[in-house]
Amino acid sequence: AAALQRLREVFDVEELPPDFLPHKKPPQFMVDLFYKVAYANGITRSPGLLEGDVVRSFEDRVHVDQYRFYFDISAMEKGEQMLKAEFRVFKLKKTHVSSRSDVKHFCKVEVYEILESGSKPQRKHLVASRLLSLYTEGWEVFNVTQTVSKWVRNNSSNHGFLITTTHIFSNRIEHNLIKFAKSQGPLQESRNALLVLFTNSNKRRSSSFMNPAKNDAETQIIGNSNASMSRRPRAAAVPSAKSQVTACHRRELYVDFRAIGWSGWIIHPSGYNAFYCRGSCLFPLGENLNATNHATVQSIVHTLKLSQDVSTPCCVPDELKSLNLLYFDDKENVVLKNYKDMVATRCGCH
Repeated sequence: AAALQRLREVFDVEELPPDFLPHKKPPQFMVDLFYKVAYANGITRSPGLLEGDVVRSFEDRVHVDQYRFYFDISAMEKGEQMLKAEFRVFKLKKTHVSSRSDVKHFCKVEVYEILESGSKPQRKHLVASRLLSLYTEGWEVFNVTQTVSKWVRNNSSNHGFLITTTHIFSNRIEHNLIKFAKSQGPLQESRNALLVLFTNSNKRRSSSFMNPAKNDAETQIIGNSNASMSRRPRAAAVPSAKSQVTACHRRELYVDFRAIGWSGWIIHPSGYNAFYCRGSCLFPLGENLNATNHATVQSIVHTLKLSQDVSTPCCVPDELKSLNLLYFDDKENVVLKNYKDMVATRCGCH
């Protein structure tokens, strides 16, 4: 229990979401974003691809009103710094093409922040506007950083967004000629409006590695691909000569989210290879051991027995990469989070 609690702290999970995946699919935008910044195993492709270290997506909660959108952003953590907010809405194509010569093929789309719920007339503030073609469809993305920053500071000021569309004919104005996708059915669900927040968690996450097991009672959570080595007779594992001592090197250490009981809410990946470092750092330290100058001096002092208290340098990770998780939080919002220093890519003597 203590080990799993420590693991939760490493992954910054305060409240464990239910151990089952919701019936709904994660937004395709979030899945695509995961594969843009990470390989299938979750390891970061290249640093700097993601703005901040957390991306939160919130789906529209209004299903009746065609032009009103509301997002519950209460899952934002205290101290989390918002960098950017995007309102993503899918514009549907107008199917009926008018043959009238006075019909313009563009309409004006305006996004408003609703200032007060239920007020008549509705109090609102213009956030963004643009011209859109009547006869095309696709995602429209509006920068709403300033508005959502206000909501983060004061959640009670969040009354959602309102979209108005204005189509100008030669002698009259028509409103709401075009529609936007709402989650009504499987097809529309993948096109449901999203509020996407790019943030910095501002939490210093632990970069400590879980120690590999020292006997065959290795937990099912973390699997060593070289487990067969530990099943050899004890006598065979003891080096008979100094030349047989294994030098510092990297070994596999697979963290299986299914075995931990986390597979119900983690979307990608199903697990990852953290790797760990094992082996001796005996003098002389070769170039392949990536030894520091300090470690080299320490190994010489140990070899010459200049001090009884000085041991050999330690075999530890000296190059680490970050890991990305795509998961459902306890409110079924989809989150993409980047964790620094989670995968040992190189070992050395330090």
